[in-house]
Amino acid sequence: MSVLVLAENPKGRFKKAAYELVHYGHLTAKSLGGECIALVIGGVDGAGDLGKYGASKVIHLADFKAGFDSGVYANIITQIAEQVGAHTVVVNHSSAGKSLAGRIAVRMDAGIVSQVNTVPAKEGSGITVGKPVFSGKAFAKFKVEGDKRVFSLMGNAIAVAEVGQACPVESLSVNIPESNVTVKEVKTVDGIVPLPEAELVVSAGRGMKGPENWGIIEELAKTIGATTACSRPVADTGWRPHHEHVGQTGVAIRPNLYIAAGISGAIQHLAGVNSSKCIVVINKDPEAPFFKAADYGVCADLFDVVPRLTEAFKKFKSQ
Repeated sequence: MSVLVLAENPKGRFKKAAYELVHYGHLTAKSLGGECIALVIGGVDGAGDLGKYGASKVIHLADFKAGFDSGVYANIITQIAEQVGAHTVVVNHSSAGKSLAGRIAVRMDAGIVSQVNTVPAKEGSGITVGKPVFSGKAFAKFKVEGDKRVFSLMGNAIAVAEVGQACPVESLSVNIPESNVTVKEVKTVDGIVPLPEAELVVSAGRGMKGPENWGIIEELAKTIGATTACSRPVADTGWRPHHEHVGQTGVAIRPNLYIAAGISGAIQHLAGVNSSKCIVVINKDPEAPFFKAADYGVCADLFDVVPRLTEAFKKFKSQ
């Protein structure tokens, strides 16, 4: 028996999320028994390097060139899982993974837990795994009975670690069904670390007073190598692009550091960022709700604090 993980490779390359997932699969295999097998669909270089993060081998369907269709992918993954004897299938809790997990579970007649953030463990007759609930305000342990299960892994839930070396890459024969989806165009944001994968995030809200003032936020983010984000009102008014919107109705993130400038901290925003390991709030309103959730708070004018913070980082990095 084995653990099968889908290593996503958008635009023919692996990102941090793929290595994180493979390492999670490795830890899961150690906990439940068996080996971690990585599945790669589509052309990519260096598939064998997934062995460095815990895969014992890689199944690479390099000739698959069609666009993403969750129905087709779920069919392929189910076939591979049966051929390698996988008792557990793990996907990222990404847009692709969210559309796949349920389909795979139905096809495998397996239990499913989405958005997990702990390594599963054997408990009695079943398998238990943890996940956040109530928008990250609490954590729950779920028990899956039966001999098959499907998990989707939260971003930044497991630290990436190299535990081995490059592993063998092989291919398997599968029946690829006809796709019911025609992909005409794919629009993605290039040149930045996607928010779900970002370890450092600098975010701002209506306290910026207008889009023309965003330069100080971008400069701070560039200085520390962070990804920029914003609150919903900022995205809704068109000050910033919608892909930067973090919160309950936007992107949920789990960075190591989240700096929020000029954001009051409405409950909908907190729901998407309160899993951050360290939250720094900059706001001149001492009654801002965000201060209650902050690890560090600066009650001052952000137009004074942010530039000074940027200069302090530059000075520190130059030493």
